[in-house]
Amino acid sequence: MEFIKLEKVRDGKYLKSYELVYRNKAGREKKYEMVSRRDLSGIEDVGGKPSGVSIIATCCDRLLLLHEFRMGVNRMVYNLCAGMLNQDEQIEDCIARELYEETGLRVKRIKKILPPSFAAVAISDTTTYIAFVEVEGSFEDHTSENEQIEAKFYTRDEVRALLETESFSSRAQLAAYFFAEQGIMN
Repeated sequence: MEFIKLEKVRDGKYLKSYELVYRNKAGREKKYEMVSRRDLSGIEDVGGKPSGVSIIATCCDRLLLLHEFRMGVNRMVYNLCAGMLNQDEQIEDCIARELYEETGLRVKRIKKILPPSFAAVAISDTTTYIAFVEVEGSFEDHTSENEQIEAKFYTRDEVRALLETESFSSRAQLAAYFFAEQGIMN
């Protein structure tokens, strides 16, 4: 595959739409649509800087899950606490801020922060960290009027039951499965 050019086609508040022109392996010129959370000046910028974090949080052998309304799918889904990095914000500060904003909880200990991974490789260059944290405190609602989030801790048995009947984001579903079945997140 050979990249030819990148052109911004829409500049939204949170997402920017681009058209990539490339030459496929048969030598034909093709167009591909993608979105980014960042302004891209060229192909060298694609996937260049992490934009957020997904937080896999536990407390007393229970998993934190958010049950939240997601506009893009017009329904409540189970998700991880997550959010966008502010400009010049350190990842540890972002973890603490997002956790507090969405749940009222505090970070007790950061166990591991994985290197950034692509969140939706078919449509976006967005990369996010995945953080494993132990949390403490009590739930408080600090969300904006544009968010509908119910935060709760779940036992392994409760998570197993949710996995059979409820809608999840893919990362939350994977985290929930491994928490419930493998216990590898302790």
